[in-house]
Amino acid sequence: MLPTTYKKLIAVHPSRDFRAVAKIVDADLVLPGPGEVLVRNVVAGVNASDPNISASAYDAFKVASTRSSDIDLGAESAGEVVAVGPGVTSLKVGDLVMALVIGGGFREYLLAPASACIPIPRATPEMLAILVNGLTASIGLKEVGRMGSGETVVVTAAAGGVGQFAVQLAKRAGNHVIGVCGAEEKREFLERLGCDRIVNHRTEDLGEVLAQEYPRGVDIAFESVGGALFDASLANLAIRGRLLVCGFVSEYTRPEPASTTAPRVYHELLWKSAEIRGFFLFHFADRIAGHLAELLELSGAGALSVHVDPTPFEGLASCIDAVEHLHTGKNVGKVVVRIGAGPASIRPQ
Repeated sequence: MLPTTYKKLIAVHPSRDFRAVAKIVDADLVLPGPGEVLVRNVVAGVNASDPNISASAYDAFKVASTRSSDIDLGAESAGEVVAVGPGVTSLKVGDLVMALVIGGGFREYLLAPASACIPIPRATPEMLAILVNGLTASIGLKEVGRMGSGETVVVTAAAGGVGQFAVQLAKRAGNHVIGVCGAEEKREFLERLGCDRIVNHRTEDLGEVLAQEYPRGVDIAFESVGGALFDASLANLAIRGRLLVCGFVSEYTRPEPASTTAPRVYHELLWKSAEIRGFFLFHFADRIAGHLAELLELSGAGALSVHVDPTPFEGLASCIDAVEHLHTGKNVGKVVVRIGAGPASIRPQ
């Protein structure tokens, strides 16, 4: 028996101050229409981009079937299908799925197109970590960065949700990987992932390390932090090097973009035939299925380690703490929130 209402987390007005605007509200439960399914969320993923969602930065990518004028929060979730709409044949009640829907993560129930829901064997945090984080690393490195073998790759935020995948995929391709983190206690984790050189940017200057130890430069910089780490990566690109911008977390909670006075960027690029490429996952929707299948296969075979941050977050109210936990840089691996109890068919990883 389905409830008539459910709870979800919204932003009361656009702001990057997630805690200041986040509020739990009751919403009417709407049954699925043609082509839609209703999913009871079990776990939700936390991303550095969550303050961008609360600031309405991604409104162009919202899925209309959320049927809400609120600023719905969260983006990824995994759970159980509890109702299907007319014409849906790909899913049935009881199936376990994960979904990537802007505004669809931090809520007890998700109404979404069936096409946005991906069947999975277990609705676990580990499975969910692959969805956004694994895809960002895989598509970013292989499609945008044209990663080869025998290259030097630097990964900032290497111990984070995305970074853990970028490190492993770069190593699997036969590359030398420099992992950048901001805490000494993350060093052991990065060693286990296979980093060849680990740089704690709070105790070492990344630019100096790259200039002194890698005078040829780096072929790929997988950069998601911004600020000084972006500058260091740009200044130390190799001939035909690629700087991939998949985020700039250091600015996500700032009310205004940071400004800087420096020579124009073409001074860094032209003489090296180097390039900077921005990368936003939704612009590569046509590549998701193939990369996701590969990531799930690697994970299932034990060839890809998926680490979930051990800090427990339970219930919608804890989503706020979870977002702040990620933005302090304390997390190691993927941050997740358990929204509700799973059915008996959901087995722990």
